[in-house]
Amino acid sequence: MDLNELLRDVPDFPKPGIVFKDITPILANGQAFREAVDRTVEGLTSDNVDAVVGVEARGFIFAAAASYKLGCGLLIVRKPGKLPAATVSESYALEYGTDTLEIHKDAVRPGMRLVLIDDLLATGGTLAATARLVEGLGGKVVGIRFLIELTFLAGRNKLRGYDVRSIIRV
Repeated sequence: MDLNELLRDVPDFPKPGIVFKDITPILANGQAFREAVDRTVEGLTSDNVDAVVGVEARGFIFAAAASYKLGCGLLIVRKPGKLPAATVSESYALEYGTDTLEIHKDAVRPGMRLVLIDDLLATGGTLAATARLVEGLGGKVVGIRFLIELTFLAGRNKLRGYDVRSIIRV
């Protein structure tokens, strides 16, 4: 199945000049969603992954499904102020300014093998920050997975040294 055919381009969203890659047609098609999840977890098992880390917000969709499929834990990374217990944070540069991500302090045990999952690789800043965040708690990133990679933004460059895989490359 060519999942790329199901992506919907939405011009000028969320602002003029941006072509948004809408994943909802993939999510709405049971066979396509199953294939996307299956391809996301290829090569991963509960023997080599202790937990999946999902990044807010669309990354939660694929991370939760991957966690279920692998039979391992699910950890979540959110924007500041969204998690109820003590957190650690990591800030990263955006095109204009900075952003911050948080995870519970007790979410990652030293030596945990983690796969990070998000829906889209653009500039790589979000997942590079997520990797720093979980590694700072003693976790080991064994893979980073995306449904879509916008190759023209070269986000993979910020993730050098990691096993990075994407299903759809545009």
